[in-house]
Amino acid sequence: MARELIKIKGGAGGFQLMIDSSAELADVQEELEKKLSEHPEFFPKGTEFQLVVADLSKSVRSGLKEFLTDKGLAVTAGDRKPLRRQEQQGSSGGRGMQPPVQAAQQSFQSEGGSRLTEEQQVMTVINRTVRNGEEITSQGSVMICGNVNPGAKIVAAGSIDVRGNCRGIVHAGAMGDYQAFVVADRLMPMQIRIANLIARSPDNPEKSDYAEKAYIKDGQIIIEPIER
Repeated sequence: MARELIKIKGGAGGFQLMIDSSAELADVQEELEKKLSEHPEFFPKGTEFQLVVADLSKSVRSGLKEFLTDKGLAVTAGDRKPLRRQEQQGSSGGRGMQPPVQAAQQSFQSEGGSRLTEEQQVMTVINRTVRNGEEITSQGSVMICGNVNPGAKIVAAGSIDVRGNCRGIVHAGAMGDYQAFVVADRLMPMQIRIANLIARSPDNPEKSDYAEKAYIKDGQIIIEPIER
């Protein structure tokens, strides 16, 4: 797997941009251009990016600010810590995994007991079935309380949790998050993507009677049964 030069973390107030401090400016700009063009719906003009790499050289930092500003995107200094990741609970085999929404709700409390900021609480919840031709996109994680029908598409910078049948197209970790995952009561998607990896269902997929989780392991997408 190629080395990632940049990672983008989504939040309600904007994005955090994490850069490999050893990378050359031209390489970073090329990879960032690719990520921005792949999902323009995530980055309307005025979107704020926060640089969070403390040891980034002045020349790279300055070049990135100019690059993003030229695209109509805002840039701030990176003194704050990266956004807190939603933790996956349970054994390595996936048993007893905590649903993304529940994990997110618990993580809203900081170590000092205070609420985290709004941008650290992003979770899109859809309380209906997503039908053929519909597309749902989110800068954070997505929970669908219903089915994802064939022809529907879910794209999330974070993880995806379907409380029903998942038979459409799902893309978790769309900004390159290899730790993102997809969970569904019945996971039978037309196509599943996590970060830049793609897997397709067989022509005649077996109907599962238990929830399943798809995630990346050893450079490929793995699907395992879980308990809700």
